[in-house]
Amino acid sequence: MNPPNPTVAITDWTFPELSIEEGILKGHGIEVVARQCKTEADLIDLCADADAVITQFARLNANVVSAMRKTRAIVRYGIGVDNIDLDAARERGIPVCNVPDYCIDEVADQTLAFILATTRQVVTHANHLRAGHWGLATPLAGMKALRDLTVGVVGFGRIGREVVKRLLAFKCKLQVFDPVVPAKEIENVGARAVSFEELLKNADVVTLHCPSTPQTRKMMNRKTFAKLRPGAIFINVGRGDLADPEALTAALQSGHLSAAALDVFDPEPIPTGHPIRVLPNVILAPHIASCSVPAVTKLRESVAHLALAAVRGEALPSIVNGVKR
Repeated sequence: MNPPNPTVAITDWTFPELSIEEGILKGHGIEVVARQCKTEADLIDLCADADAVITQFARLNANVVSAMRKTRAIVRYGIGVDNIDLDAARERGIPVCNVPDYCIDEVADQTLAFILATTRQVVTHANHLRAGHWGLATPLAGMKALRDLTVGVVGFGRIGREVVKRLLAFKCKLQVFDPVVPAKEIENVGARAVSFEELLKNADVVTLHCPSTPQTRKMMNRKTFAKLRPGAIFINVGRGDLADPEALTAALQSGHLSAAALDVFDPEPIPTGHPIRVLPNVILAPHIASCSVPAVTKLRESVAHLALAAVRGEALPSIVNGVKR
């Protein structure tokens, strides 16, 4: 009797179908078992006997990870891995892999779109015109040129670097906080390396490009928002839980923040009755900054090849939880 084919479990996805993943994996004799898991019990049932697990937004907590009997890797559709219990996976000797080099340009472009939309009041004026009005929709002071502003970039990884490169063309002052990047590396590209406190004190615009970790979650809270200049603008295309939602909403309602543009929020989806949805000084997007046809294709191909490599026992290039195989 032949042994059963290896199995890759896919816990959830936002694509119309899984033909890319299935084409790669089934072509190598690997069975794909996919389910839009909604509960912990669904996840445990799906993943328990999988040789590799691919996940997008499903929460793989310690209970789910502990139930994995023979999983050789957990692979995330994306860069962030905050929906996976990394410690539990490490204890079980299961490597967790991400796709760190996709959607870099897409997210950097979305950041620039948000910064320009808030400083030039793009959405405000579009709505003003649709409502039958003409002329300025805001006081003149609300119309800003980037050359007159200081932009604070939190995080100088792949995306943060691309944001800085784009902003250089707009002649603004650039300050960057990243505690793990040497100051000279930041200054070589034309920005100034500063502490987090200095960035908060000086920035007219703050944009977040760091991962969600125990150290960064709610890094923007009542105290840190209060340290920003009155009228500052807040941009978040990173992770929703980098900012305390109540503190962010309060800063916008009070006018301490003049505007915000958010691709992410905590929680997601944003609850229907949440006040952030109706504030006129907020631009919202439904976690789509990474989207483009080439980016999504690369993402799906990459996770399939990572799962394939794990099943074959090959070296994995993007392990984020310190497990070596």
